[in-house]
Amino acid sequence: MSVTDSPRLTALPSRHCSHQALLTLPAQMAHVSAARHFAADLLETWSIPSSERDSAVLIVDELAANAALYGRERMTLLLVLDHSTLHIVVSDSGMAVERPRPDIDPDEHGRGTGIVQYLAQSTEIHQTRSGREVRACLKCSA
Repeated sequence: MSVTDSPRLTALPSRHCSHQALLTLPAQMAHVSAARHFAADLLETWSIPSSERDSAVLIVDELAANAALYGRERMTLLLVLDHSTLHIVVSDSGMAVERPRPDIDPDEHGRGTGIVQYLAQSTEIHQTRSGREVRACLKCSA
């Protein structure tokens, strides 16, 4: 696991940000809880109110689970608090278009994207040179 405060991801707020943090983990389901706990602890440190923190942690959980499921080698979580907006960016080394996996029960999976879209004010998915990047923005009163 590695954490750094100098992300290399592009197109984030260009002005000075209040807070930012980057976490890189292997793209494995066993590491999703580490991403979730990292986000929860960090957002508490940043004084994000508990209801907004809970929404952000759920977004992180869903995006990290997708990155672990479809990414190949690593997943990266970038959190940027820019005034009253929390930018959550999860990158992985997965392919642009994923086919439905036959080993996954559709009743048990596939709702994460809808949850993220419901909780976030905006979401974007980008294909990068090294994989996929999913961004979600959440308004915060911090």
